[in-house]
Amino acid sequence: MPQTKEIEIVETNTKSSFAIISSCGLIGVNSYTVEIEVDISGGLPNFILVGLPDPAINESRERVRSAIKSSALEFPSKKIVVNLAPADTKKAGPTYDLPIAIGILTCYEPAIINKANLEGLYIVGELGLSGKVRPINGVLSFVILAKKKGAKSIIIPKENSAEASLIEGIKIYPVSNLTEAINVINNLENIPPLKHTILSDIKLINKLNVDFSDVKGQMLAKRAFEISASGQHHILMIGAPGSGKSMLAQRLTTILLPLTYEEKIETTQIYSAAGKLNKENSLIFLRPFRSPHHSTSIAGLIGGGSIPQPGEISLAHKGILFLDEFTEFPRHVLDSLRQAIEIKEVTISRSRRSYTFPCDFTLIAACNPCPCGYFGDNIKKCKCALNNIKKYQSKISGPIIDRIDLQIEVKRLNENEIMSTKLSESSENIKERVLKTKKIQSNRYKNLNISSNSHLSSKEIKHFCKTDKNGELILREAIKTFSLTARSFDRVLKVARTIADLGNSDIIKDEHILEALQFRLNTFQ
Repeated sequence: MPQTKEIEIVETNTKSSFAIISSCGLIGVNSYTVEIEVDISGGLPNFILVGLPDPAINESRERVRSAIKSSALEFPSKKIVVNLAPADTKKAGPTYDLPIAIGILTCYEPAIINKANLEGLYIVGELGLSGKVRPINGVLSFVILAKKKGAKSIIIPKENSAEASLIEGIKIYPVSNLTEAINVINNLENIPPLKHTILSDIKLINKLNVDFSDVKGQMLAKRAFEISASGQHHILMIGAPGSGKSMLAQRLTTILLPLTYEEKIETTQIYSAAGKLNKENSLIFLRPFRSPHHSTSIAGLIGGGSIPQPGEISLAHKGILFLDEFTEFPRHVLDSLRQAIEIKEVTISRSRRSYTFPCDFTLIAACNPCPCGYFGDNIKKCKCALNNIKKYQSKISGPIIDRIDLQIEVKRLNENEIMSTKLSESSENIKERVLKTKKIQSNRYKNLNISSNSHLSSKEIKHFCKTDKNGELILREAIKTFSLTARSFDRVLKVARTIADLGNSDIIKDEHILEALQFRLNTFQ
């Protein structure tokens, strides 16, 4: 029998130092924990990054090296291995510069970092070559995650302080450079954290300085916008150029309820992840109003990219998505809205994972009835051929039309309406009625996860949208006469429910249904 050879243990003078720093990564608008594992050992000088880093992270080696030297510290001439765990998730962006630098400095001997203070501490931030800590995207999501994971504190870039201050229950330490970050870690107990921002103390200002009192005439359109604000219903406006479609759309935000605290956090979180926050617009207090150009791509509207970013529909979350020149958008771009309109979120799939973005918006679309814009106009004659009109109108697919609750024709004003100096009803008066209607819905759906009539499911419609006998007869006749689909039938009932709420009626009556049907019949024929 051959003799078993014992494994010989060879002792060397090579010493290894190890550190773990807690940090964060982004998936969509949500965050997840990333552990920065740093190992420094003897051998040829090398700096290795593993854990599926993207090019921006790979380049962090030079930023970290220069930042440490610029902070009057010595960069180790040893083998440095940095692992970003979990290793099977693609990491992107410069978020990990600061925690990588802190991890390397933690391995110094003699120690310059108090390792005991790293427990329960999250660190995020981009480093400049001078050691400056630059702002990053997604800080609000990172702070929310750190709090959820039970962390005691988090270090963030100073320029991201405003959004981070929204969250209470965790100590937040903004830093402007690497030296300051080291000082904060070593003196956590003695340095006061960032003060929490109380949203109720901030005065809201109507930045657009617009009001419904500016709109002359257009009583039907104003009624449609009041119904839309009361039940969060989508609107399609069809009318000649200069009839006031854009003017009406811009004033919808003036009659909407203010954002709740939770909605402010949600909306700011999306803008933070998309990198849309800045010093002038560091927190989202007003409902968003997004108006993308008709040349916008699917990725720009829905969201996308190699590592998907929020699109316009997500940036309009809890606010308004205004698509002017609706028929000029490519048909496949408009059809991409269908899922978002129905389920209030959009999922973008990539080879390694799927990304989900919230998009609970109110769609306001506006278009001309024909290429020249004057088909059906009572002032100027249309010059378009009938075939061209049909081709133009067919750019909007039936499924999209079916998903829009209120479809109205916006007529041009006559000379008397244009010359009138009489002020129309103000946004403040309309908003009072909207507020009362929203309170009715809030009380009705207090045990359900529903905020507006437009969110009712088919099952809930049967329970909450009961009609009288005359209403049932009208609905039966409307289904046959106007070829209502099951979806459009449900939308008529939801609009009728909102109209009934505006009239303070528990039962949906025939007049409520007739008015709701009135807003379904002015579609392209």
